[in-house]
Amino acid sequence: MPAERRFGMDHAHYDWSPIVKRGKLQWPDQARVALCVVVNVEHTEWSPPEGSFRPALAGGVAARPFPDYALLSHRDYGHRVGIFRVLDVLEKYGIKPTVAMDALTAEHYPYLVRHCLQRGCEIIGHGIGVQVITSKMSEQEERAYIAHAIETLQRTTGTTPVGWLGPEYGESARTPQLLAQAGIRYVCDWVNDEQPYAMKTPQGELFALPMMLELDDIHALWERRVPIDRYGELLQESFAMLYRDGAANGRVLVLHLHPWLIGQPFRIGFLDEALGTMVRRQGVWAASGAEIIDWYQQHRPAA
Repeated sequence: MPAERRFGMDHAHYDWSPIVKRGKLQWPDQARVALCVVVNVEHTEWSPPEGSFRPALAGGVAARPFPDYALLSHRDYGHRVGIFRVLDVLEKYGIKPTVAMDALTAEHYPYLVRHCLQRGCEIIGHGIGVQVITSKMSEQEERAYIAHAIETLQRTTGTTPVGWLGPEYGESARTPQLLAQAGIRYVCDWVNDEQPYAMKTPQGELFALPMMLELDDIHALWERRVPIDRYGELLQESFAMLYRDGAANGRVLVLHLHPWLIGQPFRIGFLDEALGTMVRRQGVWAASGAEIIDWYQQHRPAA
């Protein structure tokens, strides 16, 4: 018997929705673009837990035998230096950072937790370490993984996270439902839109806050080897198009940055210049992930 086919998506996580058929999304103060910057703060374990899945990681020189000091210390640069440089740039332009923090960072880097909280960052869940959720996990294992990540942030920050970004965007077929059950309100793993959208779960509302994957600094600078000056141009060109389209229907630009990479001294200036160009335009709302989702939930256009 052939597989059942139907109109639209071939899964039940959300409805297919062409943007040209939607009602107008209006951001606060008639803004055309909601700008969100997600800063990734994750600890790279020397040796991941037995049986866990960890993809080949960006950073370092090339794959080497354990211990790969070049990769490990390259990543650690983000915790020691890069994060402060990135947060300084965001503060310069009044952009409230959304910090995706894993449980190992929250547990073992209390100074970073305090520093992010003092700077007014929203902190969202980012798993336990660089261990990716996959469908090879049992439901019980995945549920425990999510619970541990959330409970650690709750204990170390004093606030329960409402957002989630999986390490390496990793999910299983049941992740959205498990996140909703755990109290998460929005997820950043889906990269298929320029507006937030509702996801389907039996536990209540869950929303997608889509990243612009091709502007993810690892995806662009490390994997595709885009030159840093060209990357700065891509940021500005992408914003310009969204700003134009946002005159008719509001858009969201969610940037995903890694301090060990974009926080390098020869790269940070290009981020600074691009963000400055964006926020100097009228009609740009710089907001955290939770602020964007809160507004969208209350003001989304009728289907």
